[in-house]
Amino acid sequence: MFRRPGFYARRRLGTLAALLGLTASIALLQSPTASAALPTPVSAATARTYLASLTVATENRTGYSRDLFPHWITISGSCNTRETVLKRDGSNVTTDSSCAATSGSWYSPYDGATWTAASDLDIDHLVPLAEAWDSGASKWTTVQRQAFANDLTRPQLIAVTDNVNQAKGDQDPATWMPSRTAYRCTYVRAWVQVKYYYNLSVDSAEKSALQNYLASC
Repeated sequence: MFRRPGFYARRRLGTLAALLGLTASIALLQSPTASAALPTPVSAATARTYLASLTVATENRTGYSRDLFPHWITISGSCNTRETVLKRDGSNVTTDSSCAATSGSWYSPYDGATWTAASDLDIDHLVPLAEAWDSGASKWTTVQRQAFANDLTRPQLIAVTDNVNQAKGDQDPATWMPSRTAYRCTYVRAWVQVKYYYNLSVDSAEKSALQNYLASC
């Protein structure tokens, strides 16, 4: 027969629950929760299907200018796209009256670094603007390019260490990948999803690299 625990048993159980709760809270505070802020990309299986359907073509950068992709735009109130991503991707972010982040903590999933100053972060276009131009965006309208450059719905924008983003530049996965290997599967799944959604092509080296990384996902 089930018997209700007595007072001391209940007290021990309560103490144990409290300790477990405290341990869980500490673990939660220590874990890089901000690394999950990027909209979750499609599964590896779906990414492989998407990749197989993408057009393979030689890239062409003729006429490219970053100014052809207007950003950052106002998202809500006084907050632009950069400020919106910083708030989304950070922990305990506070902002001033103009929506600039004044404090917080940001975990960069590309390299595993944690920052407490927004100035140490760039908002990476996961598929770079120049790469998009090379693979089809040159044919878009300015409105379409603006939507791409400020897309908060697809896994396209993420706060990362500034010099890591600058080292990446406009490279695709054939020549650059996050140094943190645990994030590479997420990165290539996101890359393929963005290219598929926007009907962008891939070059042969890019496709081969994506296939190889996705095979390990």
